[in-house]
Amino acid sequence: MLLKGSSKPRNILVSRVDAMGDVILALPLCGILKKYYPDCRIIFLGRTYTKSIVNACVHVDEFMDRDDWNNMTQQEISESLQASNIDTVLHLLPAKEVIKACWHAKIKTRIGGINKIDYWLYCNRIVPFSRKKSRLSEAQLNIKLLKALKINEIPSRQEIPQYYGFNRIPVLDSRLKDLLVPDKFNLVIHPLSNKNAKEWGLHNFSALLKLVDLKNYRIFITGSEKEKELLAGWIKSHKDVVHDLTGALNTDQLIAFIAAADGLIASSTGPVHIAAASGINTLGLYENRWIKRGERWGPIGKKADFLDCVNDDMDTISALMVYEKIKNWKVNRN
Repeated sequence: MLLKGSSKPRNILVSRVDAMGDVILALPLCGILKKYYPDCRIIFLGRTYTKSIVNACVHVDEFMDRDDWNNMTQQEISESLQASNIDTVLHLLPAKEVIKACWHAKIKTRIGGINKIDYWLYCNRIVPFSRKKSRLSEAQLNIKLLKALKINEIPSRQEIPQYYGFNRIPVLDSRLKDLLVPDKFNLVIHPLSNKNAKEWGLHNFSALLKLVDLKNYRIFITGSEKEKELLAGWIKSHKDVVHDLTGALNTDQLIAFIAAADGLIASSTGPVHIAAASGINTLGLYENRWIKRGERWGPIGKKADFLDCVNDDMDTISALMVYEKIKNWKVNRN
């Protein structure tokens, strides 16, 4: 059932002002919105470092940078929101400064969950559901908020990928494109997570490298500029079998390179979700704590999968277990 007449949302702000992976898992909500309200305008409020992620989504019409607010007064923020003619805001994250700013700007429909006092104070549409005890993925939980707009569809994990709209992939620099070879499986390994999640451990990645037949694989190591230093010694010890791209890719080129590769292995970090949304072979490695497990935060894609460890011990995911998951992956040829 769609909203009728004057209550039909036209300019919708989707707020998710946290990390790269969280933003990607918010994109299917935008796809569902466009399905039910194809003429609506979607503005995504995010952080500067997630702009490239949002711009890759065909369902989003405009990016609004939360970091621009740092040098603005409350009145200037309100005027900025009002200038965008926003009539509806979906708060996917309990960021108090954003929730309060949308209230201050008198946005007509302000939607939040039931579990935070700030939603009760500053939102006028409350959706009753619990994230903490749910068996749904984060992407599905985001979509639950659409019940406030009379959208009751909750796609299955298998259906989620069709709603990403992650199709505006940046052009890959020619020098990077030349690194990818057509006669081998181009595998990206992103071993660290900027300490945002439990990591599998470099010793386990070393064990995996001994299992793969390097005649069939070209292996790339990616990581941030900060991680480059942390990985330097490990990469040097494997310099004959891996290609070092740590610190070499901005976000646009990271997206483009991953999308052009054949597969990716990583822990709970942004690149694992980029890979899944891009439709390439993806394997995420997760701890099994209830709020951190792969069922909730794992990659969702047509070729995506995850492994959870046992008893919070990432070493219980063996190199052989990972190899068994990836050995039958096929090259990503469009």
